[in-house]
Amino acid sequence: MEESLKKLQGKVAIITGGASGIGEATVHQFINHAARAVVIADVQDEKGQELAQSIGLERCVYMHCDVSEEDQIKTLVETTVKSYGQLDAMFCNAGIVNKSEQTILDLDLSQYEKLFSVNVGGTASSVKHAARAMVEGKVKGGSIICTASVAASVGTPLYTDYAMSKHAVLGLMRSASMQLGKYGIRVNSVSPGAVATPMVCGFSEMGVEEVERTYETTYYLNGVLKAKHIADAVVFLASHESEFVTGHNLVVDGGFQHP
Repeated sequence: MEESLKKLQGKVAIITGGASGIGEATVHQFINHAARAVVIADVQDEKGQELAQSIGLERCVYMHCDVSEEDQIKTLVETTVKSYGQLDAMFCNAGIVNKSEQTILDLDLSQYEKLFSVNVGGTASSVKHAARAMVEGKVKGGSIICTASVAASVGTPLYTDYAMSKHAVLGLMRSASMQLGKYGIRVNSVSPGAVATPMVCGFSEMGVEEVERTYETTYYLNGVLKAKHIADAVVFLASHESEFVTGHNLVVDGGFQHP
């Protein structure tokens, strides 16, 4: 394998929301970059198990984990460290969006609370327990990456609770990066533009090609934003190449022109 494809050689990683979409693409890229082991955490059991088996169970395993339940995240991290001896990278990627438009005049607070339990509470618990494992294991160069969104920096005409949750992820990332720097742990986020993942296709009620056509004209760059583009950014943030990057929100959106 070429040296350029060994950015994560020997590293052990957990990817939440890893069974599909951006998470799935990142699992493949971590394996392509020589990660020793990747643990896929998700609630989509069939997809997660199929993905792990397609890669090979000697390097990739699936664990059921509902990130809104802190005990499940704690078990996920502890089992990973027990199995592989360390945790080098945590990609806190699990997230949901409500199908209702969630404008402020019609905000359904029960749906808001469920979304926040995953997007904010789940991310916070993932950062917490990954950081604890890295501190206790005296991991050198530990990296925690959170999935935010282009919606984390602007207002949105719809999906108010989703935008709120991603703003919260940035606050979490920035605070955690300040607190964990003394341990050599870097905390960053990646903010994707609209990618035709199963989640985006689901709430927009469009197929992959239709989603891509819809957003293709909103980029400054020519082309279509793919999950692999986000995965490549996560690889960078998890690797030695970003060893002095922390507290940073890496936007990957092709120069998205927000309406």
